[in-house]
Amino acid sequence: MTDGIFSPSDTTNTKGSVPPPSLATKISYGFGAIAYGVKDNGFGFFLLIFYSQVLGVDARLIGLAMTIALFLDALSDPVVGYWSDNFRSRWGRRHPFMYASALPVAASFFLLWNPPEGWSDMALFWYVLVISVLIRTCITFYETPSSALAPELSDNYDQRSGLLSLRFFFGWTGGNLMAVIMFVVLFPAFVTPTIPNGQFNKDAYSTYGLIASGLIFVAIMVSALGTHRRIAHLKAPPPKRSLSIGLVFKEIFETLANRSFIALFLAAIFGSIASGLSASMTFYFTSFFWGFTPQQTGLLTISVFVSAILGAVMAPIVTKSIGKKQGAMIIGLVAFLGAPLPIVLRLLGVMPENGDPSLFWIVMLANMVDTGLIICFQILSASMLADLVEDAEIKTGRRSEGIFFAASTFIRKSVQGLGVITAGFVLAAAQFPAGVKPDQIPEEALTRLGLYYVPTILFLWLTMLAIMSTYRLKREDHENNLRELASRQSQAVD
Repeated sequence: MTDGIFSPSDTTNTKGSVPPPSLATKISYGFGAIAYGVKDNGFGFFLLIFYSQVLGVDARLIGLAMTIALFLDALSDPVVGYWSDNFRSRWGRRHPFMYASALPVAASFFLLWNPPEGWSDMALFWYVLVISVLIRTCITFYETPSSALAPELSDNYDQRSGLLSLRFFFGWTGGNLMAVIMFVVLFPAFVTPTIPNGQFNKDAYSTYGLIASGLIFVAIMVSALGTHRRIAHLKAPPPKRSLSIGLVFKEIFETLANRSFIALFLAAIFGSIASGLSASMTFYFTSFFWGFTPQQTGLLTISVFVSAILGAVMAPIVTKSIGKKQGAMIIGLVAFLGAPLPIVLRLLGVMPENGDPSLFWIVMLANMVDTGLIICFQILSASMLADLVEDAEIKTGRRSEGIFFAASTFIRKSVQGLGVITAGFVLAAAQFPAGVKPDQIPEEALTRLGLYYVPTILFLWLTMLAIMSTYRLKREDHENNLRELASRQSQAVD
């Protein structure tokens, strides 16, 4: 498989000036995404259902706590991004941040799943808020510098898609691994005579927090150590200069004043809200709407491993064949129209009834293919962002990988919580009862759940694609930018 995500033969870079990374470096870089994947999986899929359905806290309170935490944390992203672009050390611009974040992220994630007992709803609201801010701020010091390594590891148009394919592959499979462990191992292990479904046993989540926090620590350290040897080939920070708050923000806004970036930035707002809504509602649909058992939900989760491979393999192929933007638009349209299709068919009375063995296999196949397409779309979008680094450097004269990727995570953090809040309001509009078992949910509430969810998620995704269509940078533009920068460097040396 040449020029793919697993190819060890990328030993020359014919179109860029950065020496290509080795296979070991690519894998180490990608492996680090497990940390963010585990964190995201926990926040997106388990946190709301743990605190609302298991502990009985009002879902809107937890959604509000998560949103406030996201907003407060998002304020740190531009600061960390700019700081890591300009940081000077013997270990380069990025790695000191990565090493320093490992232990605080792991410890705070463990605390989130082990709340104090006997606290009121309002007390648990504040607990979730404080711990969430701590987790998200600490992981910013890892994720932003780590993500910013992608444009530095390779400036080749095709290699970047391959590199980011590995990162998304590990990010999805890492988070998904914890979900599989929950449904296949922990939930069955915590079945008791009084709690016949381990999904509603709080001790299962405590054990999850211990395992997940350990995996987060390992992923960060493997990535930092595995890319450490690459420091000598990374971009140097700018010369020392006197900085003021005004100059810092002036340079940030100059960097981000790029039409193609603004298209990705605005599109990401709608995409992040949709992602937050979709993630928060996933297990409501599997457990309540479809009536799947924890074992069936575990198998659904396992199928995402196939989806991750599908998306990671597709992205470099799509990049080479039709380009990143066109590929993202086509793949995205198919994926986002297809995602709610099983729910629509159920509302129309076409899908088999709950309990019919064929229902599970239909939903699993649809979910596996659609998730693979969504992963491919995400990889292409991230690679489009990476290509803006040189485009901005042409205009500003500065390398600003950290700022670009910080802006991306800023959007994910600052508005994804709106998806969680939206999920809370969808549940409220559907008059979905809290703290009850799947067989106690009225059929009318399940129908209302689908009727409110489908148009909401489609509006968000299709708006995202419409905005993304204004992105302009193509392969030819990127290669012209590389030639222009090489020419400037040559003239500076002369």
